[in-house]
Amino acid sequence: MSYVGPDFDPPQPRRFRRGPLTVALAALVPGALAGWLVYQAVGDDSGGGSDRAAPGSSSSAPGSGSPSSRASASTTDDGRPSTSSAPAPSSSAPAAPGSGSGSGSLKGKVIVIDPGHNQSNFQHTSEINRKVNIGTNWKECDTTGTSTNAGYTEARFTLDVAHRMRAILEKQGATVKLTQDGDRSFGPCVDERARIGNTAHADAVVSIHADGSAAGNRGFHVILPASVHAGAADTRPIVASSRDLGERIAGLFVRETGSAPSNYVGDGTGLVVRKDLGGLNLSTVPKVFIECGNMRDSKDAALLTSGAWREKAARGISEGIVGFLHG
Repeated sequence: MSYVGPDFDPPQPRRFRRGPLTVALAALVPGALAGWLVYQAVGDDSGGGSDRAAPGSSSSAPGSGSPSSRASASTTDDGRPSTSSAPAPSSSAPAAPGSGSGSGSLKGKVIVIDPGHNQSNFQHTSEINRKVNIGTNWKECDTTGTSTNAGYTEARFTLDVAHRMRAILEKQGATVKLTQDGDRSFGPCVDERARIGNTAHADAVVSIHADGSAAGNRGFHVILPASVHAGAADTRPIVASSRDLGERIAGLFVRETGSAPSNYVGDGTGLVVRKDLGGLNLSTVPKVFIECGNMRDSKDAALLTSGAWREKAARGISEGIVGFLHG
């Protein structure tokens, strides 16, 4: 997800207290430390700002300036279907779906998956630029999202991961709803995305994204709702439960993917609190966003464009949801 647009304004620079969070995260589950060491061996911890969203091509989004240079990320199977800092992630790791919890363990649970953006958004700029009320202020309906320098779009990535998650969670008996399934000409708008989860009385909602930051910025982060009470927004009843959901997802994402938390936001925790996202502000049910990696970094892009890695990402996010719902 690029930080440009309705839900993606650049967060203000902040300084966070550093605690023993990285050690706690690495010790979260067996194998996490190995993932950390591999990541640090190949990663580049240089800082940088966020990048503008791009449509489904190697060029930048309409009106975004000069095109980005192409990256050398290796694209494997795309898996397309045929049809503010927060405490370290929780150390309680749930059983993997289909292993300890058993088939049908989520019967009666409703999960909403929100695949960020829409591949056709860039063809409907006037519609997605329409302002909607997010409680604290007005923002554009939606954005195009970002892409790798080689043209693999965030919208394509998010829908693929959502499909994989749906298969995992439905196998356990959950009722799974998507906010969009490639069946809309654009959007939905950020306020409607929140409303879909609310109307479904979802037990958990996760919005899937990938970032569009500068090269060298690597890793994932989970965005938690801040306590907001303004206009139609009142997140106070869901702040604690959303934090629990986000911590569990962050921990299991590390275990399954071997990826490290972001080296450019979150102070190494993989958790960020924000109050400028309409999809969170307007939610009345537990909800988080996850930025699975940075599409503009060639090393992260190589992961994001791998079908095998996306399966791991879907499993990690799903297992975090399962742990949250099982308590």
